[in-house]
Amino acid sequence: MQLLYTIDKTNDPLAFKNPVQTLDKNFSKTRELLIFLIHNILAVAKYAEVSSKHRSAKHIPTEADLNVNTKVSGNQMLWQIIEDANYNEALEEYKTKLHTDADITRKLYQQLIETPEYNKYITEQSRNKNLEVEILSFIFNNLMLQHEWFISSAEDKFSNWDDDSEMLQNIINQYLSRPQNLSMINLLDTDKWNFAKTLLMTCIDKKDHLLEVIIPKFKNWDADRIAALDMILLQMGISELLYFDTIPTKVTINEYIDLAKEYSTPQSGQFVNGILDNLHKELLAAGKINKIAFTKTNR
Repeated sequence: MQLLYTIDKTNDPLAFKNPVQTLDKNFSKTRELLIFLIHNILAVAKYAEVSSKHRSAKHIPTEADLNVNTKVSGNQMLWQIIEDANYNEALEEYKTKLHTDADITRKLYQQLIETPEYNKYITEQSRNKNLEVEILSFIFNNLMLQHEWFISSAEDKFSNWDDDSEMLQNIINQYLSRPQNLSMINLLDTDKWNFAKTLLMTCIDKKDHLLEVIIPKFKNWDADRIAALDMILLQMGISELLYFDTIPTKVTINEYIDLAKEYSTPQSGQFVNGILDNLHKELLAAGKINKIAFTKTNR
């Protein structure tokens, strides 16, 4: 959606000679931000060791300085990630450690150790799996994503922060629950990548036909006055209805209504819903929509 919108607004065929390559670069930026966020969660937890060393090295350390609790730096989930080969490969690929602000990490750790959640974690004698996950989730959701300096730093480093941060928050929270289910290198499996690039090129190659189908439905609307993003979403939706026979029509329509509500104008959800619903009925009646029906069979 974002790439199609950019191509449309640029209106320069030479600016996007290889749209699929550009799409791949955009996904790479998303992966890089993902690794940055995960690395910072770990950096805050591991700072317990750094703090312990600094405090014990004081000229006249207090008893508290000599007995800093470092349980969080030994978090089992943390070490499962640290020892993940894909994670380490991604760290090297994106040079993530160079983007980590040590001062922000220190401030986040200091904020962490003052919280009830942290005290609950360190007073638990055993390594409770749920608590191991909960403390990392707390660092991420309640400290990092609420910290003005961290957000500002991330926005400066990643131009895609506004577009991707909310999605990646959901992905990371799911990952913390099931770390084996996420490749640190590839956010998309082969099927999803093939779908993404096929949808992109279908919208580009068949744009004229898609507009011929869509524009007559505007009736009293001036096509030039309709939000550009709504036009993109309608083209994507009609592409799925016409050319992707394994995607149920209801799934397509609901998806683009949600995208319109989230990314376009306040009226866009209702507008996209009306246009797609009407076109779906007309195309179906004309025999132009042919979906593969998947049914469960007893074997």
